[in-house]
This record gives sequence, structure tokens and C-alpha cells, in this order.
Amino acid sequence: MDLETRRALLQRYREGPAVVAAALAGATDAELDARPADGGWTAREVAIHLPDSEINGAVRLRRLVAEDEPHIIGYDQERWAERLYYNRPIAAALAALTAIRGLNAELLDALTEEEWQRAGTHSESGRYGLDTWLPTYAAHAHDHADQIRRALAEARDQAVAVPA
Repeated sequence: MDLETRRALLQRYREGPAVVAAALAGATDAELDARPADGGWTAREVAIHLPDSEINGAVRLRRLVAEDEPHIIGYDQERWAERLYYNRPIAAALAALTAIRGLNAELLDALTEEEWQRAGTHSESGRYGLDTWLPTYAAHAHDHADQIRRALAEARDQAVAVPA
């Protein structure tokens, strides 16, 4: 990954929490909990998923930097959503997302070029290095912000369609 691409991805990574917060702004509890017609996650579930994913990402990042040839373990996000009470309030989740991303960004800023070349093996996808990690996590919050916006728009459309 060239330096320009890396810088752009790091900027996108840093912007993620603000993009998610903006997507959630003004949402009511009813809108956060409305299940999309396709059966996908509610906006609340997505919001709580994000810091869980970041926790995994933070561990992966640290293992890639600190360990030689680490084995990166996948996780079942659907099971996490089922078992980790994704019906909780979202304020702490958003704060955690912001904090974890801040810590990770500081670490990424400190890495040497040699450290950027480190890699291990992912249990589901094979070779996994920082050149895989950064594009994945740089897009993750933005992709889920889009999912949140769609879920909230659908919830609002349904609320308008049903007469009070």
C-alpha cells in the first residue's frame, strides 16, 4: 500500500465515529429498534455491533504489530448480536467506538514502514496484514453508517405510512 493510499484510509478511519454519530442523530428509540423489512439488524444493533467489532480490530492490530506471524481469529458477529444484548442504550457504544478508534489511530501513526509490512494468518481468509486490516476497518464504520441511515429511513417511512 502506497503512502498516499494509507493516509487517505487513515483519515477515513478517523472520521468513522463522527459519520456514525451523524447517522444516528435525532433517532428515537422506536426508530432505533425498528427491524428492517429484510430482517437485517436494527439501527441500535448496528450501533452496538460497531464497538464490538472495534474491540476485535484493536486486538488484531496489536497482535499484528507485537507478535510474529500471529493467528488472527474470526468471530461470529451474528452470535455476538444474539448473546451480547444488542438492545442496550447506544451512548456508551458510541463513546467506546470513538475511544478505541482514537487509540488505534495513535498506534497506527507511530508505526514504522517495517511494521506496516507485518502480517499473520486469519482463520477464515488466510494472509492478513495491516494492508488488509486498514482498508477493512477504514470502510467499516462508513458502511454501517449507510446501513443505519437506511434502517432509520425505513422506520420513518413506516411511521408515516401508519396513521396515528
